[in-house]
Amino acid sequence: MLFRSLAIASALSLASASSEEPRQASANDGLVRVKLTKRSDHEIVAQHLKRENDALRLAMSQGEDVAEMAKKAAGSALLRGSQFDEQASEARAREEDVSLGEGEGKVENVVIKDYANAQYYGTVHIGTPPQPFTVIFDTGSSNLWVPKINCKNCGYWFIHGGKKKYDEGKSSSFQKDGSDFQIQYGSGSVHGFFSVDKITLADDIEVTGQKFAEVQDAGGLGVGYVMGQFDGILGLGFEGLALGGATTVFKNAIDQGKVAQQMFAFDLGDNNDGELTFGGYDDSKFTGAITWTPLSEPKYWQIDLENIQLGSYSTGKTNGIVDSGTSLITGPSMEIMKIAASVGAMPNLMGQYTIDCAKVPNLPDLDFQINGKSWPVKGKDLVIQSGGTCLFAMMGMDIPSGPAWILGDVFMRHYYTIFDYGGKRVGFANPV
Repeated sequence: MLFRSLAIASALSLASASSEEPRQASANDGLVRVKLTKRSDHEIVAQHLKRENDALRLAMSQGEDVAEMAKKAAGSALLRGSQFDEQASEARAREEDVSLGEGEGKVENVVIKDYANAQYYGTVHIGTPPQPFTVIFDTGSSNLWVPKINCKNCGYWFIHGGKKKYDEGKSSSFQKDGSDFQIQYGSGSVHGFFSVDKITLADDIEVTGQKFAEVQDAGGLGVGYVMGQFDGILGLGFEGLALGGATTVFKNAIDQGKVAQQMFAFDLGDNNDGELTFGGYDDSKFTGAITWTPLSEPKYWQIDLENIQLGSYSTGKTNGIVDSGTSLITGPSMEIMKIAASVGAMPNLMGQYTIDCAKVPNLPDLDFQINGKSWPVKGKDLVIQSGGTCLFAMMGMDIPSGPAWILGDVFMRHYYTIFDYGGKRVGFANPV
């Protein structure tokens, strides 16, 4: 799951160190909080098994060598969508006589997500009166999109009650834009058109004149979207990643004076629901000092990593993005293959790995060296477990001309994470 936006020009001399800035929490702290609901590990594993079974059935029907295909899938994950997702969705559609629709128009950009493993969702409202949507608040992308009424491949009523769909005819603040919106995902395209309306975050931040996309066909997201509990995506990246020249929701909130500070922060908790705070950070959520690190590429929330180590494996200096829209930790596919082999994890057709649950208590910690400090993820937390199935929470992904590693929710659950838009930096602190 990843993506874009232009940063505010501000040069700060940043060091690792304790923050001397004013503490942020009080009864009237000016912060706006959005509850994030966590999807259960059971549901993630169940969906993964369904996707794997669909892919296995397809591979066997085509007479393919399943073991060899699993190795290839693990070693060539260029995009975070699977050809098997697309083919299996098409096969199911033929069986169920459900049209998948065809993408049209110009592809503006290549986006590297499918959101199949997304874990945290929150609510945003669009229009007047407000229409509610469940979205992934994604620091790896920069556009806001939701399905429109009569959207194709936008879920079914019998799966989580269907997707909520935007109806421009019911909003008095709707403004027509009409320019094309299209994203090419790994498994196909998602397309629609841009519109303009009022966006409300929580009950307190009203952003007017926001350019967002009404999606007409979400077939490119495959079964991950159909089965997921989210309606759309709200990108919290920088404008350099935004399609259609759209200003991001958070940048508009800054420009319209709707947030106290140019910051937002995630508290994802430990297997519990989380919280997203706009306008600063909440010091009741963490202990000790904040360690700040500057962005190395302000198109992304990308930082330098001095080292990543697990057992005898070590990367040396590299880089990665901090991405709330990705559940797993991803890295170059050949590097993830080495890590997986070292702990006994086995590849599958989805380009992911499973591991014998009996090995989980003995897994070594995964240690990130960031700005002179160690930020470990415990070995037992590198697994998403349900019943007798244990998914290894690391996945190979090769991103041409992009970041090498993605520090997704598996990492962010361990640390209170602050995104300083104006200062072009990310802060980490130990949670309460």
